Amino acid sequence: MQRRTLLKLASLPGLVCLPALAQQNKILQISTLIEKDPATSIAEKVMETAYRKLGMNFTIHYLPGERSLRSSNNGEMDAELYRKLGMERDYPNLLIVPVPLLTYEIVIFTYGTNFVVTGWESLRPYTIGFVKGIKIIEQNTIGMKLEAAPTMRQAFQKMLLGRSDIVVGNRISGLATLNELKQSDITVLMPPLATFPVFHYLNKKHEAMVPALTAVLQKMQKDKTIENIQNTVMAEWQRSE
Repeated sequence: MQRRTLLKLASLPGLVCLPALAQQNKILQISTLIEKDPATSIAEKVMETAYRKLGMNFTIHYLPGERSLRSSNNGEMDAELYRKLGMERDYPNLLIVPVPLLTYEIVIFTYGTNFVVTGWESLRPYTIGFVKGIKIIEQNTIGMKLEAAPTMRQAFQKMLLGRSDIVVGNRISGLATLNELKQSDITVLMPPLATFPVFHYLNKKHEAMVPALTAVLQKMQKDKTIENIQNTVMAEWQRSE
């Protein structure tokens, strides 16, 4: 299991704090998708800033999508870094922190397969590659031909080998992966299949933390800290292209 421990952070005066957890110097265990990409980097940096303002530390665990959700839901992990609205319906032990961290855009990547995109149903004739555990894709492709992969890189590699016709995934994550692969023959079909915000989720054992994190993130949203983090991460990625 790959993991990265973020800097240990000291409590700052004058900000919302959680005495019980902060005094214990507890390091939260937070899970997320196994693949590093700009979307994950944005969410990490936003939550690193938010937790720092609460005087708290966390360790990120990079796991396959479904395992990440199960681990945060069953309490093995303390939180899920970022997911779409409504995850609590299938994972009832997860509590949303209701401030969006970034906007996700689900698009179709193609290697020579072209068609008019008219929503999810237009995918039915094709074999669809995707990263296993991305719930919005799994929920909207029931009964279709699927080729799951652990990472976006592997999903693209399967498409290049002819095992799938298209790959469906987050636009900025996919473009970052294509940049790493030095692959310019894979293109994006428009319009997007879905556009939606994503949120941080805490296991219900940390219900007391939700108001404090919400307040901090709302302030970060208002003073444009979140927007600035998004812009910085994307600028760094674009310079690396």
